[in-house]
Order: sequence, then structure tokens, then C-alpha cells
Amino acid sequence: MRILIVDDETNIRDLMCRYMKIEGIDGVGAENAYSAQRILREQPFDGILVDLKMPGMDGYEFVRWVRDEGFRMPIIMMSAHGEISDAVNAMKHGVQDFIVKPFDPEEVIIKLKNLVEAQNFRTLQEMEERLPQERAFIGESVQIRKIKDTISRIASTNSSVLITGESGTGKEVVARSIHEQSTVSSGPFVAINIGGVPENLLESELFGYEKGAFTGATGRKIGMFELANGGTLFLDEIGDMPHALQVKILRVLQEKCITRLGGTEPIPINARIVCATNKDLESLVREGKFREDLFFRLNVVRIHIPPLRERKDDIPLLAAWIIKKLNINMGRHFSGLTPDAMEKLKNYNFYGNIRELENILERAAIFSDGDLISEDNIELRGDVLGHESKPSQESVSTEGMSLKEIEKQSIERALRRWEGNRTKAANELGITRRTLITKIEEYDLDI
Repeated sequence: MRILIVDDETNIRDLMCRYMKIEGIDGVGAENAYSAQRILREQPFDGILVDLKMPGMDGYEFVRWVRDEGFRMPIIMMSAHGEISDAVNAMKHGVQDFIVKPFDPEEVIIKLKNLVEAQNFRTLQEMEERLPQERAFIGESVQIRKIKDTISRIASTNSSVLITGESGTGKEVVARSIHEQSTVSSGPFVAINIGGVPENLLESELFGYEKGAFTGATGRKIGMFELANGGTLFLDEIGDMPHALQVKILRVLQEKCITRLGGTEPIPINARIVCATNKDLESLVREGKFREDLFFRLNVVRIHIPPLRERKDDIPLLAAWIIKKLNINMGRHFSGLTPDAMEKLKNYNFYGNIRELENILERAAIFSDGDLISEDNIELRGDVLGHESKPSQESVSTEGMSLKEIEKQSIERALRRWEGNRTKAANELGITRRTLITKIEEYDLDI
């Protein structure tokens, strides 16, 4: 178990870290909220102990940021002021418990353990409720909850949907979720990967053909559009659609009918169209590789699925769901992962996204002998494509500020993030340590 302790009082941080070490808990201290933000972006934690009154950003603001970023771990807030209004306000901000200083460290550790265990139980229970849906859209991060809300809002409409995201993020899973919540859920869900069909066969796959339409057409073939009548047609990797075929797709969307190759009679089409791509369609439009009118037809509702490395709080839930499937498929009885194994996964950048996580866990399950998948079973092969992981930056409004004010604010934030370490703050700002010290004196900063 790993707990983040956020308090500007050094003695409180050191005291709690010592007590936690005795209990086998890894306690990590942060002397202010800005430093805590940096640490949370870099490391996974099971819980947070945070002070209410701190310089720069107080406990309320920090907790609001934690929840807005999608972190679900339990939080205990502490304060030297035991006002009931403070406790009520803390609960409203997403805090699970409120304690008054001075406190008994052992009692706080017991509270933290109980809250973390309760959180894990709720997460697993939620997962079990979702598991009967083989293709459930798993995740409880802020980004995924917003996507689920969008799906519930648009499912009953007939609007075209464009799903974007990297390979392996679950675009087809979202498409199926839209279909299953729609008014045509009793109809067929027909999926075709545009990039996986040779260009000379794609038109006949989509529209079908009549007997004798071309050499080898010995009978009638029903195309994907017809097969999806009364249901949903999912066109995956729409960005790979040949330019010559795009105008025909546009005509189908406008006229709601198709004509089979070699045929003369128009056939009405009553299928909802959902498309997906891992490409930047706007760029393709600007380059003349994708029709602008077709893009606007498809882009009525846009759903973007963030990569797994940007929603790492979903990894425990996804891992539990994958392990449940592996138990069924492999006849095993894994109960989960060890804490070290989970931490190893959370520290890894999944450029292959959920598909890569599935492969890693399947490989681990094959070579695991116990009931728990351990850290030694987790083989991370690294990023073979050479991606670089870049830390996310805070979004700070600088509108109406002078250059000196912007510079001062940037220096203050960098110093707080690195807990006053001049060398590390200077490296982040891209200046020398001597220049940073000069600026600190110029702006009379006491950090």
C-alpha cells in the first residue's frame, strides 16, 4: 500500500512516514499541493492524507484537482481547526474522512487501511456487475465517465457517430455500447475494417453485387449495408477509405439507399452508421485525401477515447476484468495481481493500450503457477516504436498578465513542484541555477 502525505509541516510528514513504515506501508511526503500534483502524475497511490491549510494551494483546491483528474483513491483531510463546517465542506469536495490535529498516527493508519480496502471492494463489485457484458466498456476515470454519459445521450438518436482514438483503445467496444443502448439493439451489429479489405473488393463487400456483375460473380451477394438493415453498421478505420469510394458512401448517407454492383434497382437502407479511425481526419481533409463533405456527414457526434497511459486509474479495473476472462478461457483460478505487479503496470506507458495490457496479462497467466500474478510474471517489452513519454503540464491561464508576472508565477510553481530544490526547478524551467537564484532575489520569493 502506498500513501501520499501532503502537509507543509515537516514533522507531520516525517512522523506519518515512520509510523507507516512500521505497518509495512510506503509513505511518500509532499510539502505542498503543487509538489503533490507532480508526484501523483508520476507514481500510483492507494490513498492520500492531506492538510487543509497550506501555502499556495489549500487542501480544498488540491482535492478538487485530484477528483477532476479522475483519481479515485480515498482521501483523509487533517486540520488544526476542528470546525464542523470544515468537515462538511471537505466531504463535499470528495474527502472520505476528516481528522483534527493533534491526532493518533495509529488511528489514522487504521482509517486509511479500512478506506483503501473498502474502495478495492467497491471497485471489484462494480467489475463483477459489468462482467456479464462480454464487451463492456470498462473504466471509471473522469474521461471514461464522460464518454459513457455521451453514449447514453446519443444512443436513442439516429445521428452519425465518429469515434477517434489510438489503436487498441476500444473503439469497437464503444460502437457496440452505442448499438446495445440504441432503439435498434435487437437488430444486427455489422462491423467491417476498411483497412483490412483489399481496395478492389471493398465496394462489393459494402454494397454487394448481382450475378454476372463481373467475372467470378456466380451468384448474388448481400453487402454490409444491407446486412446491417434495422441495426448498426460499424465502419472501422474510415480514414483508409479509398477516395474514389468516398463519394458513393456520401451518397448512401444522403439518399439512404444503395445499388448493388451490376444492379439497377435502388435498395432502401435503414442502418445507423458509426465510424472509427485512429487517423487525424482533419489533416486528411486539408491534404485532399478525405472528402470534406463526407467528413462533416460522419462527424455529427465525436467521441474521443483517450489512450490508456492518460487514464491509468482504470488499469486495476481493466486488469481484473481481463483476468476474469482469462480464468474462463484458460480454466485457471487467478484471484488478481500482487501489489508490486499492479504498481509495475501502473508505471508502464501502454502505447498498445488495452490490447497490449491484455497480451501482457495473458502471457503472465501462462507462466504463473500461483493464484496471484506476481511482478516476476509481468514481462514488459518496452516501447518498440520509440515513443517518448512527455509529462503533462498544468494548464495555467495567463490572460491579462504581464511577462514579469508570468515569469514569477512559473518560477513559483516550479519551486513548489520540486519542494524548493533550486537545481531541479532550474532544469524544468530551462535556465541555469545561478539565473534562478537571481530571479528568486529579484521577485523576493520565499520558497
